[in-house]
Amino acid sequence: MTNIDRDGGGKGGGAKARPQRSAAAAYAALGAYIERKGLKHSRQRDLIAEAFFVADGHVTVEDLVARARRDDPRVSVATVYRTMKLLVECGLASARQFGDGQTRFEPTAGREHHDHLICTSCGTIVEFANPRIEALQDLVAQEHGFEVERHKLELYGICARCRGGRS
Repeated sequence: MTNIDRDGGGKGGGAKARPQRSAAAAYAALGAYIERKGLKHSRQRDLIAEAFFVADGHVTVEDLVARARRDDPRVSVATVYRTMKLLVECGLASARQFGDGQTRFEPTAGREHHDHLICTSCGTIVEFANPRIEALQDLVAQEHGFEVERHKLELYGICARCRGGRS
């Protein structure tokens, strides 16, 4: 699994991207979505959702398979993919690509917008929020007569730990 660093607050440094919705509320939202769609509740889907909601950070399907199989060795990779697709559809998860060919999922429901720094050496992903960057993006969009619906900012480079290890 990928390491996650949470940036501290402070002016210009960005506020922490913190979950604002409890796991119980996320389960309730998922249950309501499943009922609206006329889908059946399943124990395996619940295990996978629980593994996702308690995971810290950006998890892969492989991470979730391993976690769910601790409770039920019969959980399949296909079931994890279908469950994660469902979580994305109902707005509880976001699928992210960070340039390494793997899809990672992060909780989105009730979380404030944040951006990412990705180390191309060790894979560390740092979440950050910076109001000055957000304001500048809004200004650029306005100057071009563009109305932003959503965006993501990903900065790729080498983290301090990896730079320190270079000669």
